[in-house]
Amino acid sequence: MRIALGSDHAGFELKAILIAHLDAQGHETIDLGTNSTESVDYPSYCAAVGREVVRGSADWGIVLGGSGQGEQLAANKVRGVRAALCNCMFTAGLARSHNDANVLSMGARVVGVGLALEIVDLFATTEFEGGRHQRRVDQVMALEVEG
Repeated sequence: MRIALGSDHAGFELKAILIAHLDAQGHETIDLGTNSTESVDYPSYCAAVGREVVRGSADWGIVLGGSGQGEQLAANKVRGVRAALCNCMFTAGLARSHNDANVLSMGARVVGVGLALEIVDLFATTEFEGGRHQRRVDQVMALEVEG
């Protein structure tokens, strides 16, 4: 799989760990920055991840920050993105299986490294169930057209 990653300064170190983890599993990672712990604003990095996913240049994406909350919001401003804040295994599984999330958001100040790795692995391997959930995902995506 091709996975796009972006973070602000708070998520930079976790992003590096996730990239190494995903690369070791044979995935192709696309690092969209930031490239240090120097303070930056997250919206452009998260939007870049969303754009890569929507264009089809990445199968899915990961955005990281201190809490993951703002990063999720920024990624979701890109039409076609379904970013989910998942700071636990339960929400990560449901984000994929019920919501067909295509961008994972996590907070590096909320989630420890071990849990973050587990969340990423679950997100990567959980299939969308479709069925009644597809109807709901379609309704959510139709909201983008309403403006």
